[in-house]
Amino acid sequence: MSIISINNLSKNFGEIEAVRDISFDIKEGEMFGFVGPDGAGKTTTLRIMCGLLNPDGGTVSLFNKNITEARKEIQSQIGYLSQKFSLYGDLSVDENIEFFAEIHTVKDYKKRRNELLDFTKLKPFRDRLADKLSGGMKQKLALACSLIHQPKILFLDEPTTGVDPVSRRDFWKILSNLLKEGITIFMTTPYLDEAERCNRIALMNNGKIIALDTPAKVKESTGIKVIELVVSPLQKAIKILNENNWQVQSFGDRIQIITQSPEEDLEKILEQLRQNNLELIDNRIISPSLENVFIHLIKK
Repeated sequence: MSIISINNLSKNFGEIEAVRDISFDIKEGEMFGFVGPDGAGKTTTLRIMCGLLNPDGGTVSLFNKNITEARKEIQSQIGYLSQKFSLYGDLSVDENIEFFAEIHTVKDYKKRRNELLDFTKLKPFRDRLADKLSGGMKQKLALACSLIHQPKILFLDEPTTGVDPVSRRDFWKILSNLLKEGITIFMTTPYLDEAERCNRIALMNNGKIIALDTPAKVKESTGIKVIELVVSPLQKAIKILNENNWQVQSFGDRIQIITQSPEEDLEKILEQLRQNNLELIDNRIISPSLENVFIHLIKK
């Protein structure tokens, strides 16, 4: 059953087409990842879904109701965590949650607040001012505030951007537990490793969806493989391969080349390396990552 339905959605800012005729559905209890670089249209789409922007074309329905026609009713059932920390720095953790409980007219919020503080491991810091929290703790507080009214859908706009690795891992544990409770999560992210954790993803670029499915099926659909090489000297090898029009990416001491004919292309590449007196240390053919797929689709 679809809890969110997007049909032919478009949004322009002057001459800029931020969102261009996109359509997709999200099932109840699903974690859906909206993935793409800055300027792809992710945040614009999310803000329209939350009723914060009006679309220029198409429709957005949540709970089988049009967001432009039932905005207040829908907003009472959703939670929203924005890209930037937007809580009150001069209020304590407890006071911020209390403030959001009052906004959502949650009367008996104290039990729920304690549950959320336990859930986010913020209980020892409940009296600390929000401005005095670390980046990861601020995001946990913002999440607690967005959950105080027990929403059915949670919208997260790049929630782990700028957060340290440990806090990022903790944040994902919290999201995993929310999914077990049956909440639906829609998340935008520029991180393709985070997209791997989602039930389904939409890859977005220049306002358009360029792939939509489970992470595994998105990777399978391209039919590509990756030739991975360890070559010395590295920079000379990258220069030569680029000059021969291979689709090259470098990761540390490794070179990755996207191909649809891995065995045949590997022989050609090895010959080019030999002709240029480059030392081949290791080579293998591997399945593509989401990052490989995304770059391939953009260049394609």
